[in-house]
Amino acid sequence: MNKFYITTPIYYVNAKPHIGHAYTTIAADVLARFHKLQGKDVFFLMGTDEHGLKIQKKAEEAGKEPRVFVDEISAEFKSLWEKLDIKYDNFIRTTDEKHIKAVSKMLQTLFENKAIRKGEYEGLYCVGCEQFLNESDLVNGKCPDHDIIPEKMKEESYLLDMKSKQAELIQKIENDEFRITPEKYKKEMLSFLKNNELKDLSISRKNVSWGIPLPFDKSYTTYVWVDAFINYLTGIGWDGNIENIPEFWPANVQFIGKDILRVHATIWPIVLMYLGFPLPKTLFTHGHILSGGKKMSKTLGNTISIDEMLEKFGVDGTRYLLLSAGTFGEDVDVTTERMVEKYNADLANGLGNLLSRVVTLAQNSQFPAPNFVQSQPKADQPMAEISNDSILKLIENIELGQALDYIWNIIKEDDKYINDSEPWKLKKIDPKKFEKVMEKLLNDLDKISMLVAPFMPETSEKIKKALETKKVEPLFQRIK
Repeated sequence: MNKFYITTPIYYVNAKPHIGHAYTTIAADVLARFHKLQGKDVFFLMGTDEHGLKIQKKAEEAGKEPRVFVDEISAEFKSLWEKLDIKYDNFIRTTDEKHIKAVSKMLQTLFENKAIRKGEYEGLYCVGCEQFLNESDLVNGKCPDHDIIPEKMKEESYLLDMKSKQAELIQKIENDEFRITPEKYKKEMLSFLKNNELKDLSISRKNVSWGIPLPFDKSYTTYVWVDAFINYLTGIGWDGNIENIPEFWPANVQFIGKDILRVHATIWPIVLMYLGFPLPKTLFTHGHILSGGKKMSKTLGNTISIDEMLEKFGVDGTRYLLLSAGTFGEDVDVTTERMVEKYNADLANGLGNLLSRVVTLAQNSQFPAPNFVQSQPKADQPMAEISNDSILKLIENIELGQALDYIWNIIKEDDKYINDSEPWKLKKIDPKKFEKVMEKLLNDLDKISMLVAPFMPETSEKIKKALETKKVEPLFQRIK
């Protein structure tokens, strides 16, 4: 059986989950469900990144021990995924004992193989990013993402040799052995790598107690990013032994936000190269969610809470509105007003209204349901056998917004078909033509129920039930 392994970024637990976390995770869940429908053996990994200076400081501010602090925030993430109907196969925490042991074993191997050496490191460190920045990264002397002046740090440190793997990394990105997509992010990384010599990476921290101690020098803890990346291996059972490549590795798709592209496209593949592991097949980089053309912030008052979305639009409504907001991969702009408008147009007046019209016509007809509805596909029947190649290609290419457009075009065409054919008249004057019209509409809804299944699983089931019973409850109530 074909294997498909997908990961979200491992989310940092310095604060509660927000709409951006939900956006990435819903997209990953859609892809995982889609490949399961195609009969593949799917593994969907997500989790929480729980070490580092930022968390140490946040816990101190909250007057809590770091472990208590991360336990609480990690539980918030798991709770949100349950609310959003996210069906992951494993939720890993970097404070898990198995993960800590594997990271220690890996670091010991890299140290013994001379990939790590002791030296002195000097650089500009942004606590917000938990990483060193170049002067060229700064805007007016500040980190562009966190609007803070990085701290100048100089300390004795353990360094990972990055330069030795730079040329090989460039080659792997160029020939798509390590595919960075969309294309603009591939170009961005190649430009960076060809115009900058990679500095050796400080993989240790002296002033951070909340982390994994280096196995070869316990007076240091491990740099949080190095620790975090290894979750993509330990989450599928890796024990830290380089002889034991996990069954599901390499990942088919790793989702990341554009703000963490550089570390995922340099540190992560270089660590894998030192381990002798294949690189992920696709690193898919997506943009940010904006509101009113600007990044969401409490100061601007343009934040949209994911809990508020769930309350207003429901689970499937929220999933639909986020993924149909624009091209997945680009920045997308959402406002509550526009989402209410789209919810009413596409869900209440669109899909919901079509189902209600068609089932009501079938209900009041003299023909029994079997004349109209083809046999339901079996639950394990691959999507490829009952769908159209063009939408399969869209989802495989992670063009999720375009895939939803494809489905909604069927809905719009069926609405027009009803208006043009006027089946309520046909059933009196031409029963055979009426039956033919109804067969098309019911079979289209049957197809729609399958196509929306990865995106809106609950809605898919409701459509199937309405077709089987010829009874329909409103799918989506209009919002005033």
